[in-house]
Formats: sequence, C-alpha cells, structure tokens
Amino acid sequence: MPLSPTTRTTPSRSRVAAASLVGTAIEFYDFYIYGTAAALVLNTAFFPGMDPVAGRLAAFSTFAVAFISRPLGSAVFGHWGDRIGRKSMLVASLLVMGLSTVAIGLLPGYAAIGVAAPVLLVLLRFTQGIGLGGEWGGAALLATEHAPPGKRGLYAMFPQLGPSVGFIVANGLFLLLGEVLGDERFGSWGWRLPFVASLLLVLTGLYVRLKIAETPVFQAAMDQHRIAEVPFAGLMRQQWRRVLLGAGAMTIAYTLFYTATTYCLAYGTQALKIPKTTMLALTMIGVVFMAAGTVASAMVSDRFGRRRTLLTGTAVAVAWGLVMFPLMETRSVVLVGLALAGALGLMGLVFGPMGAFLPELFRTEYRYSGASIAYSLGGVLGGAVPPLVATGLQASGAGVLGVGGYVSAMAVLSLLCLLGLPETGEQTL
Repeated sequence: MPLSPTTRTTPSRSRVAAASLVGTAIEFYDFYIYGTAAALVLNTAFFPGMDPVAGRLAAFSTFAVAFISRPLGSAVFGHWGDRIGRKSMLVASLLVMGLSTVAIGLLPGYAAIGVAAPVLLVLLRFTQGIGLGGEWGGAALLATEHAPPGKRGLYAMFPQLGPSVGFIVANGLFLLLGEVLGDERFGSWGWRLPFVASLLLVLTGLYVRLKIAETPVFQAAMDQHRIAEVPFAGLMRQQWRRVLLGAGAMTIAYTLFYTATTYCLAYGTQALKIPKTTMLALTMIGVVFMAAGTVASAMVSDRFGRRRTLLTGTAVAVAWGLVMFPLMETRSVVLVGLALAGALGLMGLVFGPMGAFLPELFRTEYRYSGASIAYSLGGVLGGAVPPLVATGLQASGAGVLGVGGYVSAMAVLSLLCLLGLPETGEQTL
C-alpha cells in the first residue's frame, strides 16, 4: 500500500538544496563557458576568414541556437516530467547537457575538418539547449514541491543560485587559463579545457541527484491518479495565457544577464580595448552582486509576494538600461564595473523569485511543462536576441545608446506581462 504524502519521509533542506543547486550550477557552467568562448575565440576557431564583426555575429548565432532548442527540450522533458516524475528527467537532462558540452571541447576546428566543424558545432549547441530546456524546470520543481508552506521562495532560491555559481566557476577557469597559458595557447587549445572538465562536474551532479526522492506533490498526484495523458495539450488548452505572460516576465532577466556578460565582454575587449582579464574579473564581481540580489529577492518574496518583488526590480531595470552604456563608455574600470554590477544585481532581483513564481502559476498536472516552457521561451527573446541585436546596432551606427534602449524596452515588456499575472505566494501547490 503506498504511503500517503503526509507519512513519506521528507528529505532535509540541505539535501533538497544540494540536489537543486548542483544541477543548475553544472548546467549553467556548461552554458556559460560556451557564451564566454563565443565572445573570445569561437569566431577564429570555427569561422576564420570573416571580418571581426561578421565573425562575432556568426559565433553569437551559434550561441543563439541553444535558446531556440530550449523550448523543444522543455516540451520533451516537461511531458515526461509531468508523466513519470521530476527526478528521472533531472538525471536525463544533466546527461544530455553534459555530454554535449564535452563533445564541443573535443570538436576539431575549421582548420582540421573544414565546413563540417561549424555544422557540428551548431548541432552540439542545439543538443545543449535541449538539455538545459529540461533542467531548470525540474530543479525548480524539486525545490518548490519539497518546500514547507511559506518557504517556497527560500527553497526555490537554491536552483536560482545555480547560474551565479556556474558563471563564477566557468569564468574563473577561463581567467585562470588565460593567465597561465597566454593568448596564443589559450586561443589554440586552452579554451577547450573547461568544456572537457564538465565531465567531472556531471558525474558529481548525477551522484547527488540519484540520492534524492521524488517530490511529495508529484507523488501525491500519482497516488490520486491525477496525471495528464498529454500534459502539453492540457497546458495549451487551459493555461496557455500564463505560459506567454510568464515567458514575457522572464525576458528582462535574460536580457540583463546576456547583455552584461556575453555582449559586454566582446564589446569591452574589442571596442573599448579593455584587457580581457580585466573584463572577466569585473564580470565575476558583478555576478557576486547577482547572487546577492537572487538571495535577497527570493527571501523577500516569501514575505511581500512574488509579483510585488518582481515588479519593483523590473521597474528599476527600465531606468538602468539607459544608464548602463554611458558608464561603459567612460572606459573607467570602476564605472565599467558599476555598470556590470548594476545590471547583474538587477538580474538577480528579478531572477530570485522566478524559481517559485513560474511553478506556482501552473497546475501540478502541467507544472513541469508550463514552468519550463515559459522559462525557455523567455530565453529566446531575452537570451538569444540581445547579443545579436546589440552587435547589429553597434555595426549599424546606432551605437551603444541604442543597445541600452533595447534593454529598457525589454524591461517594459516584462513589466506589462507581470501586470497581467496574479500574485502566487499564498497559493497551495
């Protein structure tokens, strides 16, 4: 006879935190090393012969491919996560993402295999996106569906810290390799080492995740036979509006992050002539502010509500988009650092509550699919587009003020979407 939800053993907060944090940290480590490599070396390794702007656009286009495939991964992993459980999909998504990353590190460049190199790079990047599309939703549900009443924001803070941890590890490794190897050896083969090192991280993540139990909320749905036959169909039939509004609400978090990191890293080193190691160090300092904003806003959202917390951070982001690039243009290390820290700190403020907010928007039968698809669709507009738009605006003569205006416009879009969504903090799962 199956145990009731109230009699099952509930894992400790530390175990839930470790299982939800370690996976997202590894997944985002994998994702970010690609973004850093795209900004620094992929244009010469896989797209030689192009002028610098065209090469960066080509490299950033491969970066964008994973955002396009993420909704597909969200639909696939979300379907099975809502059908057979959260835990098994968390393990599967980690394997897909990690093995794709290792393969990128081992992929020969254009000089060795010609046009097959960029083609295979795009395919592996596509697979990376599928894995990440299933990762975040499972990790967020693992945290929120284990959380006691009134503490979902606190528990969901842990998967939201994964991007900060993953980014610091990824860029710290790039910074160290750049210093030890020098530009020539780093550009030739050193950039591959962070990709291959992902294998060790994946094995660690698998060990931790295989120790965690299925969430009590999903297990209760299984016991009560409340499992949808085709979760995606039910989601689109009953809660499609929340999917779109949730995606729009997520857009500004992605826009702030990828503008401040991927685009500004390329712009700062190539246009402003700021040393690569300086830009990487400033970005890592900014990510510390992002982590602090994530923790603060996630915890505050348990007291004041998800929607109110998100509206406040997004409103400030509207103004910061207009301030950020005038600070960058000064070339002052302090002011460039302030520009990045402000953008990334605001990203943390709007990212922290999302770990609980998006899952709370959807019914248990569709929650993995709904939260994952909304999160990933937000990434298409907010993550894939900004580096491309920003590079294009710079090349067209619109300048960086145009890039700042684009950031503010995305913040306004997210603000309008949040106004169309309800408060969720007091709802039961």
